[in-house]
Amino acid sequence: MPRKKSSDTKIYVLDTNILLHEPFAFLSFKEHDVVVPMTVLEELDYIKDSKKDVARDARVSIRAMEDLLHDATPEDMLAGVSMEGLGAGKDAPTGALSIFTDLTMTETQQVFTSNENDNRIINLALHLQKTYAPQQVVLVTKDLNMRLKAKGAGLAHVEDYRTDQLISDIKYLSRGYHEFKGNFWENVKSVESRTEGRDTIHTIARSVLPEAYVNEFLLDDTRQFAGLVESMDDDHLEVLDLGYERLMGRHAWGISPKSIGQAMALHSLLDPHIDLVVLTGPAGSGKTLLALAAALEMVVEKNMYDKIIVTRSTPEIAESIGFLPGTEEEKMAPWLAAITDSLEVLHKHDENAKSSMNYIMEKANIQFKSVNFMRGRSIQNSIVILDESQNLTASQLKTIITRCGEGTKLICSGNLAQIDSNYLSPVTSGLTYLVEKFKNFSGSSTINLEGVVRSRLAQFAEEQM
Repeated sequence: MPRKKSSDTKIYVLDTNILLHEPFAFLSFKEHDVVVPMTVLEELDYIKDSKKDVARDARVSIRAMEDLLHDATPEDMLAGVSMEGLGAGKDAPTGALSIFTDLTMTETQQVFTSNENDNRIINLALHLQKTYAPQQVVLVTKDLNMRLKAKGAGLAHVEDYRTDQLISDIKYLSRGYHEFKGNFWENVKSVESRTEGRDTIHTIARSVLPEAYVNEFLLDDTRQFAGLVESMDDDHLEVLDLGYERLMGRHAWGISPKSIGQAMALHSLLDPHIDLVVLTGPAGSGKTLLALAAALEMVVEKNMYDKIIVTRSTPEIAESIGFLPGTEEEKMAPWLAAITDSLEVLHKHDENAKSSMNYIMEKANIQFKSVNFMRGRSIQNSIVILDESQNLTASQLKTIITRCGEGTKLICSGNLAQIDSNYLSPVTSGLTYLVEKFKNFSGSSTINLEGVVRSRLAQFAEEQM
């Protein structure tokens, strides 16, 4: 058990899902002590040998703890081993990590007598709360029901893991554009303009939009101006004048934008200088269709990339893909029906739509891949479309992004209102983390698509249900 009894520091008890969400989470609590119950180690041990996607995260977490504790005696592990020196910067941990053998707690120390794993972890937190009062003991879990049970059992402090939570509410998530009221030029007191080829670039004061970031679109509600922040310094913004009508005139693979949001998305998708495009928005806003149309345009028409790789996160894939018959593409086909649906829309006016689809899939070298099999790869000169990315954690997204090699463009799309994961919310989703972390990266662009263009039925359902 932790040695400290100072009221200035806290004791954090970690649930298993925290270490699966972020394998190095125990290093994120600065000067505070961290307790990992033996039950959590048992669960990690069971998961590390499974065929589930989180097995790798379990192994990484176990190795990280073993690196810290490998020279510790049993007494040291119980008392706590200092984590000082394991990190860098002001947030480097200085507290201690201890392993508590909650399996040996007597019945008199337990509130819950049933032998379920969640109950044993809550019992431990309650025991530490009683033993270390007035020092604060905090149970950290992403399981909402477990948080409710712990509070109901008398645990004063229960939290979600918020170290990787960059915003407090989804309404603060970057949309990828800023809309000015009235005419844009009414907000600008001075401007210097220059021409580079066919492009006009305006240099304006940073005070016009102090919170601007690179590749943020600038619009006004008169629909007269559309620009893009190309660069900035402490005093000035350099804005590429796109022109509203010119932006709305973009098209790819026969698809033209139906809204200014789709126009901005197409501009970013077709820009060869953008390596990462993040598309967020409700179901039916055109995310997948735009991504696929732009990908086909760049691969087939412009020969800018060699192939299109399509993947998505679905929890069931990890458990059942091996039992489905056929090749990897055939196994993935049911999960990637959204892509084939979009292909049908793009070729619905062809004389023989099915033959056109087959020809294009071969011509564009479209490959359906499981997220599980993306690890360890180095993908060169390709377009990678990652659909339904709202169900991925930040660490899972990092694994995929780091697979992208030279000349590869990654398109991530997702709807934060349709998260299937038990342990993710809109503010803790990897997609949210990606938007906020990459918004200042010059090689990325984010667009939040508003409005449903799929059908009036889908639009009514999105607005009213």
